[in-house]
Amino acid sequence: MLGPFSARLPGNRLHLQHGPIDLIIEAFGEPQAVELAYHAAVDLFVDVLPELVKELPQLRQYGEVRFKGAIAQRMARACRPYARTQFITPMAAVAGSVADYMLQAMTTVAPLQRAYVNNGGDIAVHLAPGQGMDIGIIGDQNAPQPVATARIESNSAVRGIATSGRGGRSFSLGIADSVTVLAHNAAAADAAATMIANAVTLDHPAIRRQPANSLDPDSDLGDRLVTIDVGTLPPTDCAGALARGADVARHYHQAGLIESAFLSLQGQSRIVGPLPKTKFLEEVSA
Repeated sequence: MLGPFSARLPGNRLHLQHGPIDLIIEAFGEPQAVELAYHAAVDLFVDVLPELVKELPQLRQYGEVRFKGAIAQRMARACRPYARTQFITPMAAVAGSVADYMLQAMTTVAPLQRAYVNNGGDIAVHLAPGQGMDIGIIGDQNAPQPVATARIESNSAVRGIATSGRGGRSFSLGIADSVTVLAHNAAAADAAATMIANAVTLDHPAIRRQPANSLDPDSDLGDRLVTIDVGTLPPTDCAGALARGADVARHYHQAGLIESAFLSLQGQSRIVGPLPKTKFLEEVSA
């Protein structure tokens, strides 16, 4: 495996990549503060993947495990509310946890106005008082074009966004085209988006599933059936599958685990909780 890679992108964004971890980072503030934050991110990133690899076998396990690494601890903490009653491993929150960890390092060393760390669509956000940030919400991970935008203000509890579903970087037990969750940090959003996307499901001949470990022998999902293809479904079936996912999202919202969620399947969608200052770019069904 090649070592960590870093580069500057147009707009003074920072690109960090190492193995499966691929970060786009952008910070706003005084130039000296931005440079200080970027240098901190580059220095810290060298050890991120090696530290995760040390505990990878345990991170793929279901059940209560004590972890040494800061990112592994974040992953376990984000998944703990769901692990009491459902199958989930800390791997469900790996992308969001890495984003949170990197962002915290940046904001610790420099007084930034705004910043984000985007780890393949799972995003940690920093907003100083009076600041805001617009985010795009996609309707299909296989065709990631925004269908809506939402604005996060500094007085909002939202500091993390994550998207899960069929066609993403990870396997899904469900059939959702996408599930985007807004939560108090990216790790929490990541875990919740995984669980809600898993809940958008039904049995239908147009849906093809395969054991996860037949696609990836190291998958934390073992022989659980993951979705590999979804044909055209009757609108009533799509509505039923979305209703199942929305019920789960509503439960998480009431429990304070998420702030809001946007669920999408074959042109239909559901919104749970308030999406702040949302502007739809195309018609979305309620």
